[in-house]
Amino acid sequence: MSMDKKAHLGISGRMAKAFKVNAMTPLLALVAMLLGLFAVLVTPREEEPQINVTMANVLIPFPGASSADVQNMVARPAEQVLSQIAGIEHTYSVARPGLAVLTVQFKVGVARTEALVRLYDVLNANQDWLPRDLGTLSPIVKPKGIDDVPVLAVTLWSRETLAASELERVAHAVEAELKRVPGTREVQTIGGPGQAVQVWLDPVRLRERGVDVMALKAALAASNFGMPSGAVLDTVDGSAQMLSVETGEFLRSAQDVGDLVVGVSNGLPVYLREVARIETGAQLPQRYVWFTPGAAAQPASAAVAAGSVYPAVTISVTKKPGENAVDVAHAVRERISALSNTVIPANIETTITRDYGETAAEKANKLIQKLAFATGSVILLVGFALGRREAVIVGSAVILTLTATLFASWAWGFTLNRVSLFALIFSIGILVDDAIVVVENIHRHQQLMPGTPLKQLIPRAVDEVGGPTILATLTVIAALLPMAFVTGLMGPYMSPIPINASLGMAISLGIAFTVTPWLALKLMKSHGNNASQHSNSALVIASEARQSMSAAVEQAKLGSDPDHSAKGLGPRLQRLFTQVLTPFLNSARKRWLLLAGILTALMLSVGLALVQWVVLKMLPFDNKS
Repeated sequence: MSMDKKAHLGISGRMAKAFKVNAMTPLLALVAMLLGLFAVLVTPREEEPQINVTMANVLIPFPGASSADVQNMVARPAEQVLSQIAGIEHTYSVARPGLAVLTVQFKVGVARTEALVRLYDVLNANQDWLPRDLGTLSPIVKPKGIDDVPVLAVTLWSRETLAASELERVAHAVEAELKRVPGTREVQTIGGPGQAVQVWLDPVRLRERGVDVMALKAALAASNFGMPSGAVLDTVDGSAQMLSVETGEFLRSAQDVGDLVVGVSNGLPVYLREVARIETGAQLPQRYVWFTPGAAAQPASAAVAAGSVYPAVTISVTKKPGENAVDVAHAVRERISALSNTVIPANIETTITRDYGETAAEKANKLIQKLAFATGSVILLVGFALGRREAVIVGSAVILTLTATLFASWAWGFTLNRVSLFALIFSIGILVDDAIVVVENIHRHQQLMPGTPLKQLIPRAVDEVGGPTILATLTVIAALLPMAFVTGLMGPYMSPIPINASLGMAISLGIAFTVTPWLALKLMKSHGNNASQHSNSALVIASEARQSMSAAVEQAKLGSDPDHSAKGLGPRLQRLFTQVLTPFLNSARKRWLLLAGILTALMLSVGLALVQWVVLKMLPFDNKS
């Protein structure tokens, strides 16, 4: 009867016995590999983890009011109303002439949709928090989040020093093209003054024709107004359809504004152009953008003085939630290149001033290289210690563990960022332990029982180290997993480390008990069948081990006698460890060694506490802040 049938096997031994000759084992390994490759292709790449830090600006217009009135009559009552919202971290306000801006910041982790629903519920439930005839307009809510950070910014400028208003017209045309790029969410231009029809009233002409300013304003507002008046049935094409009818028309040009009738004088209509100067031009800029080209932006043929400053506008592009920042930024760059010399004139330069996708891809690729280097180093080290076949087994187990962990990370909702990749690099040394322990014990059983077939050795060898391996894995998970429950900003930011490492540990344990025995059976070489010289009995093996230990102790007592000293690194290390560890086996010295260890640990703890206390006292900051 075979050995694995004689002895009672635990859960690890039974798993190894079931999977070592099962045809499903290589299929499971292939599925794990394909899932990992799928995760690498579809997982969005980011530079930082995506954290739900939902903020919202509540704009409350108060036309004609001063900053003091806005603060006392609008901002302060609004803060009291908004403080009723559950899950708020901070609420603060800024009072401007005619406008109150309140910023509401929710706690980290509150979902964006849930936060906005709470905000709108409170605003709608407290519409009577201000007097009805005070003159304030309806609040405007503008949410802000991590996805409002631009993934790409392109600056338009010209060596011919074109005005910002001309650059802005080109930028608006580019906006319409960039919004068609898949994955983009918001495209806006920063720095343009904007276009407006300006009306400059002439007080003398107004008095001559008897036109009141308020009446002029009302006439202008009424003329620039359109509203639906109803619908009619259209049967021209033979198919009945409804057509909406609108009355009124919006003003489209400066000529339309000048042709407005604003009054009657001496029986004749008074046109707006007769009492005012009407011009089409740029508004008063609210934000300015200037561009100074560096050495890379200056071709050798261009005679540009160092430090030259040019008017410019910047187009910022944000992405939709869950989209790959690298792909979106790359698609936008390609679209901008395609627009050159068509929508973007030849005399206007385009410079990428921010590319979040490029930096995210660079950092992700760098960490992936580090991950591959760490994996290769571990495989090489195992090859030196156990052999090439064992190194291939351990390397395969580690690679399968990493690919399955990447898929689990994608399913959990993480992206490929420097924190999640650092978690995999950090856990490489832990992930490889399970496979190394299993392979090394199979290797040891081969040396102890060289005549026994691998098919009988593997279940017992795996079962022998299964319990300690499971316990060690669960211990590491128990030490890492509590980090995932840290609150505040650093909790969600660092959560990929404990979660990815814990997932990797659990997956590596399963692979060590399933795929590793199958690989060992297929790849490890048998040590021969020399049963006449070696016994397969456990009692004989234990007797030989005790004799070897006694011989080692006797050799350690003999010291460096050349007659009793073997040559080579292995025997020297064995003598060193024997001399160091033998005192711990002496029962008379155990108590003293234990006491000495406890005292040393206490002294180190007290010393570290004193050093920490001194450092905190010397640091120049207030502990109460």
